[in-house]
Amino acid sequence: QTSPAAFPTVLFTSKSIVSNEGIPALWKGAVPTALGMVAENAMAFGVNEALKRTFPDEAKSDPTKRPDLMRPFLMGAITGCCSATVLLPSEVVKAKTQVVVGNTGASSADIYKKMMKRQGIRSLFIGFDAQIMRDMPFYAFFFGTYELNCYLFRTFVPSMPEELNFFLSGGFAGMLGWAAAMPFDVPKTNVQASWDSKVVGSYFPELIRIARERGVLALYTGLIPTIARAFPANAALFLGVEMGKKFFDQYLWA
Repeated sequence: QTSPAAFPTVLFTSKSIVSNEGIPALWKGAVPTALGMVAENAMAFGVNEALKRTFPDEAKSDPTKRPDLMRPFLMGAITGCCSATVLLPSEVVKAKTQVVVGNTGASSADIYKKMMKRQGIRSLFIGFDAQIMRDMPFYAFFFGTYELNCYLFRTFVPSMPEELNFFLSGGFAGMLGWAAAMPFDVPKTNVQASWDSKVVGSYFPELIRIARERGVLALYTGLIPTIARAFPANAALFLGVEMGKKFFDQYLWA
């Protein structure tokens, strides 16, 4: 996403990384990514569940009524703002780590030390507006289409097992979430990978620059591999969350 001219395709990029830096380079940024995902999902699912309990949809208790299908989208957008705040520091470290060429000073720890020396604690919040712009539409569609998919499967395929419903609905929700957020993710990555970006104010100039210089389609760079990864990852995520909720409700909170 940051150097499309030098790395035009996924296959070319993979071959180039492996030949120049070795196979372990494919896992650059894995540590901040893993830490960020734990914090992000804890915040996202926690906030979203709290919102659903605070503002319940009365139609859910009455099977004869159609649920409010816009409510999950709005709650998802609010959730995205909250998750962005805890995810941002790890995203900045990850973005800067993954664009380093070579193995010298390429670890996440090295990047973190360099960030602290150059900009201090504020370096962890570079591109805050970019993170909000990416996560709001992502979580709006992520949670919104998940509830929509579950409703459609229950309505039109009533014989489908609940576990399969959770799995398929979660997978499609992940794909649609990334399809909606991708145009906002490309400039976000560029902003956070740069050492000259600000906490707020670098995102929209970068978005406009990409659209002007490379066209609107450039904002979808990397969409296919992202969507391909999104289905299995989010299908398993939602299935795990739903089954975990059932387990806790039945054995711990009862």
